[in-house]
This record gives sequence, structure tokens and C-alpha cells, in this order.
Amino acid sequence: MNPVTLLPFIVLIGAMFLMTRSAKKKQAAAAAMRNDMQPGTGVRTIGGMYATVKELHDDTVLLEVAPGVHAVYAKNAIGAVLDDAEYNRIVHGDDPELDVDGAVVPDDASSLTEADDAKTDLVKKTDSDDDADAADDKKSDGKADGEADAK
Repeated sequence: MNPVTLLPFIVLIGAMFLMTRSAKKKQAAAAAMRNDMQPGTGVRTIGGMYATVKELHDDTVLLEVAPGVHAVYAKNAIGAVLDDAEYNRIVHGDDPELDVDGAVVPDDASSLTEADDAKTDLVKKTDSDDDADAADDKKSDGKADGEADAK
């Protein structure tokens, strides 16, 4: 047989070997992570739920989902073991970077306006606008909104 005809088969077998080796490494790392869990550790399940480990058994884990609420999960359902800082940041909203004593920025711009309720006209008025305003004032003298000239 010609070695050139065997080359695609050899490359295909080598690629399959490398892919399965990579998958086995990932599975071994995940198993080691799950075996390193300790009670009190924060975890994320493969479904995206965050909980605290209460008890470990051979194939199962007792998780505290909320204070006083416990659930039993398979160890394979644990997607990630989180360190304390990351777990507290995600679950409790603790952000150590934001705990700075400084000025508090308001959510709206109301504190940026003047204290007196003076309204500022942002449109530039021309002389013709002033004349039109004066004419409107003269026409509306003595009439309420919606009243028409009845003769």
C-alpha cells in the first residue's frame, strides 16, 4: 500500500486521540473540583442556582439554597465551586471595590439643578418672537382658556 493513502486515516486517528484526551482532562479537573468541596463552600449548580454546601456524601451533596431551605443534589450537578469573595459578590451583592467613603452619585439629575425652581429658557429668542408674545398677550386679555369671541 501507498503511504499517501494511509495518511488521512492516521491524521484522523491522531485527531480523535487528542480530542478524547482533552475531554478526559476536563472531566478529571471537574471531578477534582467536586471532591475538594467542603461544608460552607459556595457553589453554582449546572442549572445556575447558587447555594452553600452543608453536607457531603459519596454521590450527593446537601445544599442550603436559602436560610433554612435544604436540597439534595448529585455531585455531578455542581458546575463550579466558588471562592468566598465571588460567592458573596454574586449572592449578597457585596462589592468590596465600591465600599469607598466618598461622594454618593445620585441616580437622577435632580440634585444637579438649582435649589430654587427657576426655569431656564434654552431657546434663543429673537425680536420677532418678542413681538409675537406681546400680541398674544393683548389678544387673550380678559378671556379664559377655551372662550371664543361671541358677538
